[in-house]
Amino acid sequence: MIRSLAILIVILTSASRAWACASCGCTLSPNFDNFSDSGFKIDLRYDYVNQNQLRHGTSSISGTAASQMSNNGNSQEVESYTDNRYITASGDYTFNSSWRATAIIPWVVRSHSTLGTASNGGSPGPGGGQYTSNTSNLGDIKLIGRYQGFLDTHSFGTLFGLKLPTGVHNLTGTSTDNTAQGPAPIDRGLQPGTGTTDLILGVYYSEAMNKSWDLFTEGIYQYALNSIDQYRPGDSINANLGLRYMNWTQIIPQLQINARYVVHDSGANSDTISTGGTIIYLSPGAAFPVMPKLDIYAFFQVPIYENLLGVQLAPSYTASFGGRYSF
Repeated sequence: MIRSLAILIVILTSASRAWACASCGCTLSPNFDNFSDSGFKIDLRYDYVNQNQLRHGTSSISGTAASQMSNNGNSQEVESYTDNRYITASGDYTFNSSWRATAIIPWVVRSHSTLGTASNGGSPGPGGGQYTSNTSNLGDIKLIGRYQGFLDTHSFGTLFGLKLPTGVHNLTGTSTDNTAQGPAPIDRGLQPGTGTTDLILGVYYSEAMNKSWDLFTEGIYQYALNSIDQYRPGDSINANLGLRYMNWTQIIPQLQINARYVVHDSGANSDTISTGGTIIYLSPGAAFPVMPKLDIYAFFQVPIYENLLGVQLAPSYTASFGGRYSF
């Protein structure tokens, strides 16, 4: 199983580049548990993702270098920063050892600033469409079902579900271009929602390797079933590998490798040049059983491989904190 996941990650990193800029950030798997306890669980999680470095391909670049690049024959937009904070509530109900259902409800808090397309890389220029925005809105809700009744050990399962178009996708920011003052449309990839309904399919495997170590692997594919207002987000694949040490009672150390591959956005209102790529995170963390039914957890993600198409903002790290309560 480990060898299979390693092959999958190699395929992802060598395939056509596809990392959606608006999706840069936390790719942690929250599914490192089992179906042993029937009933309801709630999870509340906070993710901090500060996209503050410009990147092209596998390298970071300066704003000046970015401004001199071509965007399919047009001037390249130079973004300043995108600061993301996600507050995600999840409700999870386990019916029995085979069936489970989850609802994932995100709240997106995002601030963004761009120097526009007439910038020299350090300051904006007239007519470049530069703007700032600050949004705090409901994102797109996901409804996921899981089945793991294929084996007597219930170690292998499939997941299936939908991402619903619950997040708004037509918000505006404030223009900082003196030649075009007033409201300015926020890039579609930076809206709280995509406006599309997406199909979600996946497989996963978990195993107690011995009395000390647990293993978890997962692969998830997400595909937009429609486009809205001439915008369609790129298809994505997430691959996760996790190890968990179980010999301590007060702390459960964990280590994940999270790989994400996203096809560029498409449509007349999409950025089809500076979206797309591959990113792999190394994610150490730990869970802390503070009460019989309450665990808290913290993770720190560091990118160990990035290959971004066009010019995109990317985070140098992400941080996640949360808690899960079982009823």
